[in-house]
Amino acid sequence: MLNLINHDTRVCDIVIGEPSTVTVLNRFGIKLGVGDKTVRRVCADHGINPDFLVTILNTFIHKDYFPEKILDGFSASEIVSYLSKTNAYYEHFQLPNIERHFQLLISRSVPQNNNLGLMLQFFHEVKQELMNRIADDRDKWFPELLSGSERHAQAACGDEDATIEDKIDDLISMMVMHLQGDYDANLGMAVLFSVVSLKNDILQNNRIRNRIMRPMHRAMSQQS
Repeated sequence: MLNLINHDTRVCDIVIGEPSTVTVLNRFGIKLGVGDKTVRRVCADHGINPDFLVTILNTFIHKDYFPEKILDGFSASEIVSYLSKTNAYYEHFQLPNIERHFQLLISRSVPQNNNLGLMLQFFHEVKQELMNRIADDRDKWFPELLSGSERHAQAACGDEDATIEDKIDDLISMMVMHLQGDYDANLGMAVLFSVVSLKNDILQNNRIRNRIMRPMHRAMSQQS
C-alpha cells in the first residue's frame, strides 16, 4: 500500500504502486508518460489544484483516509467536474466495454448455454441502476451542489451506491459459480475482469462521494 500522497510524491510512483489510479489521473487530463515529475509539477503543467488532486488520490487509494477542511480546500465545481468525468467513464467506456465482451462471449458459445443470457440480462439491470444514478447526479445532485442549495441532498444522493455494489457482487458470483457449457475461456475472463474493474472503481469513487461530496454539501448547508 502506498503512503499518503503529497505534493512532492512522484506521479510515476503513484501509478506503479496503485495502477488503478490511471483512471483518476485520466479524469484530470493526465496521461501516461509523466517521467519523474512530482504531483506539484504535473498539476502546474495541467493547471490543476494540487490540493484537490492529492485529496482525490488519497481518498481513492486509502480506505481510512478522511480529508479535512473540505470547503476551504477547493470548490464544489472541482468535485462536480471530477465526478461528472467519472460518470462519463462508466457510461461511455466501462459499461459498453463489458456489454461488448458479453455479446462476443455469447456469440462464441454453444447456443444451449442459457446461463450466459441470464447473466447478460442481470448485467443490464446493473447497468440501468448505475445509469439511473448518473442521471440523478446530472439532473439533481450536481446542479444543487453547484448552486449551494440543500433541497435535493437526500433524494439525489441516498443509499443507492450499496445496492449497485451488491448487484455487481452477485453478477461476479454468478459468473464464477454458474458459468457452464462450452465457451471461450479468454472471453470469459475478459468479462469477469472488466466487471471486477467496474466494481473496484465504483467502490473507490464512492469513498470520494461519501467523504468529499456529501460533507461539502453539509458544510455549505450550514453556512447558508
